[in-house]
Amino acid sequence: MIQSFSITDIGKRRKLNQDYVFSSVCPVGKLPNVFVVADGMGGHNAGDYASKCTVEKMEQKIRESFEENPVRVLRSAIEYANDYIRRQAKENASLAGMGTTVVAATVCGNVLDVANVGDSRLYIANDKEIRQITRDHSLVEEMVRMGGIDKQAAKVHPDKNIITRAVGAFDTVEADFFQTVLQEGDIVLLCSDGLTNMLEDEEIRQIICSGESLRKRAEMLIDAANNNGGKDNISVILVDPFADEVKE
Repeated sequence: MIQSFSITDIGKRRKLNQDYVFSSVCPVGKLPNVFVVADGMGGHNAGDYASKCTVEKMEQKIRESFEENPVRVLRSAIEYANDYIRRQAKENASLAGMGTTVVAATVCGNVLDVANVGDSRLYIANDKEIRQITRDHSLVEEMVRMGGIDKQAAKVHPDKNIITRAVGAFDTVEADFFQTVLQEGDIVLLCSDGLTNMLEDEEIRQIICSGESLRKRAEMLIDAANNNGGKDNISVILVDPFADEVKE
């Protein structure tokens, strides 16, 4: 039986939490489970509205879908949410310019399907390594890919928070999709950049592989990010795909 734990925290500096998380180890529509992290942006309460609405509209669309292919289900859910957010922004001036990142995943057996828009991330961690599965849709990530700067310079670049794709940013939205086979011992992490901007990947891996309960590990990640400055909202979903399998 798959297990998960999700948590979101306002951090040390922000007055609002514009992150929103959804986690279900039970079936949602045709998908066996669904995990989503959204990191909203926009003035006043527009960012938290965008992230909450996007996740709720995605869940609604997934529940209603008769499609069984995970990529098609997640793509149509993201597009449906994008259309809704665009309409709301046009109808309400206070919501103009709002948008949100989305990273979503579902696990079927040992296969992980992931959808991503923006710079929230999905990682797979185990005793040996931590791998970032998603690729950030951000200005500095484009610079890294083109060889303009390296990963370390990207972490402290003044434009690191400028994202190039978001749900609600344009009339059409393009998500990236990834599929990978999970191995026993793998833990899946979905998170907002409030975590990854505060901690190095190896620090994240060590906490994830600490052997504590999923709840404790998630809380330790939040605490570590806050102890390092907590400059943004922090959201974490940890998923153990093989929780009940007998360990030899």
